[in-house]
Amino acid sequence: MNQPTVISTFAGCGGSSLGYKLAGFKELLAVEWDDNAVETFKLNFPDVPVYHGDIAALSGDECLRLAGIHKGELDVFDGSPPCQGFSTAGKRKFDDPRNSLFNEYARLLTELQPRVFVFENVTGMVKGYMKQAYLQVIKTLRECGYKAKGEVMNAMYYNVPQSRERVIIIGVREDLGIEPSHPKPQTKPIPAKNVIAGCLGTRSQRINPWIESEKSPATICKMDASYQALVLTDADLAEAEIRSTWQSSRVLRGLEKHKHFSLVRLDADKVSPTIVKDAGHTATGMVHPFEIRKLTIPEIKRIGSFPDDFQLTGSFHEKWARIGNSVPPNLMLAIATHIREKLLA
Repeated sequence: MNQPTVISTFAGCGGSSLGYKLAGFKELLAVEWDDNAVETFKLNFPDVPVYHGDIAALSGDECLRLAGIHKGELDVFDGSPPCQGFSTAGKRKFDDPRNSLFNEYARLLTELQPRVFVFENVTGMVKGYMKQAYLQVIKTLRECGYKAKGEVMNAMYYNVPQSRERVIIIGVREDLGIEPSHPKPQTKPIPAKNVIAGCLGTRSQRINPWIESEKSPATICKMDASYQALVLTDADLAEAEIRSTWQSSRVLRGLEKHKHFSLVRLDADKVSPTIVKDAGHTATGMVHPFEIRKLTIPEIKRIGSFPDDFQLTGSFHEKWARIGNSVPPNLMLAIATHIREKLLA
């Protein structure tokens, strides 16, 4: 068959796009409004056209024109509308205005009529009273002319060294007569030590190249204003009563009892917990299994299943947020490969 095509909405820095690319797809257009995300996307996908703006202002006709296709010709329409309103980490308001962006996704789906669509969101939308949101989403997508099926997929079973559960809804246009389906789990969870060992950039990050001198023998547990270097002060050490054992696991136990309670030490022998957008801030995030420091951006990229040569730009926090907001490329690789072999064949 010819190279399958995809348009990616809410594209971010390109996690999904990379997965589709690895599965042999040609991306015709990416839609994204965030400035840093667009800059990052263009660094890594210079040949993919980008609509940099509000999706609500993008008409179906303009989308088709930019992609160079006609209605019904696109193979896959992909999107991960912002999910804060559904997230279990937030207040989970059904009428959160951020949830309305789903309607823009559904509008373009109706106007483009691709053969298949992929919709990704947080599991918060299928938990508790928020299940009504999921039922409304499924109903709306089916009314666009599709058979639609959703499943909760965990990226750690698809060659991603991170436990990351997401709702993945796959739809197939009704006239094709094909039932939507999802890929089965493919791999066992990958221990963190298997991917961060010898990671590019670890040593340079460990010695804090962004500060002129060390303020304490124990480095990196508190962000400075630039979101780039982290320093644990003598007062912090005394408070946690760990001065003599700062290299031991007691460090994190002590910190968790005090103001650094949101820091989580990565277990080297287990799969990483979910990378979240805001973990690049001061007192949140993941700490190296054996060292008193946060994980570096190169390490976070590997945990997100991004290759070492994937380029990120901006501040430490912006780089972290790009990975935290992304669909892991290897998860999308599994989904895209399944779609190509089972739904588009």
